[in-house]
Amino acid sequence: MRSKVQWASAIALAATVLTLLFSAQGSGAVASDMVPILTKREPAVEFVSQPVVQPLPAEAVAEAPADSLINATSLSQLVSRQAIPQPLSGEMRCLAGAIYFEARGESLEGQLAVGRVIVNRAESGRFPGSYCGVVYQPSQFSFVRGRAMPAIRESSRDWHEALAIAQIAHDGSWKTPAKGALFFHAASVSPNWRLTRLARVDNHIFYR
Repeated sequence: MRSKVQWASAIALAATVLTLLFSAQGSGAVASDMVPILTKREPAVEFVSQPVVQPLPAEAVAEAPADSLINATSLSQLVSRQAIPQPLSGEMRCLAGAIYFEARGESLEGQLAVGRVIVNRAESGRFPGSYCGVVYQPSQFSFVRGRAMPAIRESSRDWHEALAIAQIAHDGSWKTPAKGALFFHAASVSPNWRLTRLARVDNHIFYR
């Protein structure tokens, strides 16, 4: 009798175990925990540093100085391409007038050398600080009469050249053989100045 009871208990226990196993597989909870899940691997994000070139605005080009845009191989070519500002300022009229009366008919280099003397004087601190002040300083330029210039033939080629040379002298856009000169006189006279002679250009001798 006892062995029958033990056998029956064993059979019941086995049935219970089998029931539990089959019910676990049917739910899917245990199976899903054990099977690996394949996921799509996203590519790594890469950042590339590249220089950014920003074009200059058109206004910056338009503001470039006009003389910096002139390419000339000779002083004559530079004169022909020179833009004269309008209206003409009083200072530029004084500078051009001095070139006109002192070096009219001479080479462009000779006119420029005369113009640079006036510019150098105005910048030196030893003379009046303006072109008109330099030109009208007493006893400096023989063409000045009573703090006035004679009449200028403004339609003439000589005046147009003097205007262009005055602008070049003012801008310093062409070298002169009398660099740094502060004084000059006609080659026909000998004032015996105790100054450093720099050069003779056409009919003038230049000193500093």
